[in-house]
Amino acid sequence: MFRAVRPVLLLLAVAIPAVVLRLAGTHPPAPASILIFGLAVVAASFVLAWAAEAAEMDIAGGLAIALLAVIAVLPEYAVDLYFAHTAGSNPEYVQYAAANMTGSNRLLLGLGWSSVVLISLYVASRRSGRSVKALVLDSGYRRELGFLAVAGVVAFVIPVTGQIHLLLGLALLAFFAFYLYRAATGGHGDEPDLIGPAATIGALPKVTRRITVTAMFVAAAGVILAAAEPFADSLVAGGQALGIDQFLLVQWLAPLASEAPEFIVALLFAWRGKGAAALGLLISAKVNQWTLLIGSLPIAYGIGGGGAALHLDGRQIEEFLLTATQTLLGLAILLNLRFPRWAAWTLLGLFAVQFAVPGQTGRYVISVIYLVLAIGAAIHNREQLVPTITAPFRRTTTDPADADRADELIKV
Repeated sequence: MFRAVRPVLLLLAVAIPAVVLRLAGTHPPAPASILIFGLAVVAASFVLAWAAEAAEMDIAGGLAIALLAVIAVLPEYAVDLYFAHTAGSNPEYVQYAAANMTGSNRLLLGLGWSSVVLISLYVASRRSGRSVKALVLDSGYRRELGFLAVAGVVAFVIPVTGQIHLLLGLALLAFFAFYLYRAATGGHGDEPDLIGPAATIGALPKVTRRITVTAMFVAAAGVILAAAEPFADSLVAGGQALGIDQFLLVQWLAPLASEAPEFIVALLFAWRGKGAAALGLLISAKVNQWTLLIGSLPIAYGIGGGGAALHLDGRQIEEFLLTATQTLLGLAILLNLRFPRWAAWTLLGLFAVQFAVPGQTGRYVISVIYLVLAIGAAIHNREQLVPTITAPFRRTTTDPADADRADELIKV
């Protein structure tokens, strides 16, 4: 038993300084706060991820995948919802809510999707002794893509209107609830494939496992609740103290801390030759971000004293447009459930380029490039466009065009 939870205890020990400082009401200098509370968020994120994976032993099918994706990004949600809630009484924080969301979203697709695909193809090529050029998903993943397609298209309402309205938020939350329902009633039936500490915890006797997993959830949630607010505030104060653009610090450092476990789990799956499962996890996370996270922001903003709509300034509108067009390209590439190597390099390259060409013009130019490539890919895969969009609303996700598709890597 102790051997199974030893990594968990070590990580929770890392978070103790942050919890002690929060309970004592002590506020170290901003750089030290970023380190202390950031480490606590990372540690809690790993504990949450392991608990969610081990919980797959007791939750069947697609619902387990969907819930794992939700739980894995809870630390990110805690930070973002704090920014949105604070923005209700302090308008300066509106930009940080948008920054954290757009940064984590683009990081997940631009770095996460592409890295998983490239590692999967490398592993498959090495094992087979021949060039493997595409990662192929089975037809069951079309439903997740369908949900992402609907949410991704609806997301363009945000940059067009310049706001995230409460009605849009409620609609997205309802759509997310429908996503969980569909995952529970028509998900994948594969047995859980756990790795690392999650596998050790998952192998415990049923009662012991459930108690352990519950305790991990409670402990990790407590750490995140204690660390999210000071971590978020320290990012803002730290940017000012260090002379770094506060928007960029919130946009990239916070998501890196909160999404590290999810990335590592996906990369480990890819390294073990489970590329489809790894990419499926990250697709589910994208659905969560465009529905649950976006939908929650105007609610948190209203509870914090704001109005019925979270209004965005020019820079935030550009960031949302860039994020939405990137999502559109990722969707268009995957319409035929095939992710080629060239597409992974393209997404990774465009993600890197945005750091080399900052500013309004750069964001608009990259957005146009994403949009043009997305239109081209959608035209090329046009036969799968309607089946993908309608997949969330069909009783079965099996299409005749997908009948011969295998949930493995193939050579093209």
